[in-house]
Amino acid sequence: MKWFDPTKGYGFVVSDDGGPDILLHVNVLRNFGQSSIADGAGISILTHATERGVQAVEVLSIVPPARDDAPVLSDFMELDSEELRSRPLEPARVKWFDKGKGFGFANLFGRGDDVFLHVEVLRQSGLADLQPGEALALRVIEGKRGCMAVEVLAWEAAITSDLGL
Repeated sequence: MKWFDPTKGYGFVVSDDGGPDILLHVNVLRNFGQSSIADGAGISILTHATERGVQAVEVLSIVPPARDDAPVLSDFMELDSEELRSRPLEPARVKWFDKGKGFGFANLFGRGDDVFLHVEVLRQSGLADLQPGEALALRVIEGKRGCMAVEVLAWEAAITSDLGL
């Protein structure tokens, strides 16, 4: 992913085969179950050539940008990365998220606590922004400041990964 701006509703993908940039419209991304994608994320798409250029028509998969295994937040420093990845995925819905502030909150289904969402956790999960009401799957810990997400997945991606598809 070269760049994506959820406010504008589009971004551009650079093809591994070279050639012109490929337009990715937010509606195509939403059909995959996400409203944003992090710059540098790997994305597999189906395309269509038009008079105005090449456009994505379907997102097949998204791989978060490469990262090292170092924890992003101090709250995660003392935790084993394998233990974090083994946490169960929990269904949630975005309460609010402010990209400018770099954080927001989600509600877990069936629980009253808010879950803190940090922008760096989003980026490491392959997302760039969240919209109120967006369905997610979260891996959650009880951090120094309360309930915190350590991984954020689009709901559809979580269902696919749980089913091994």
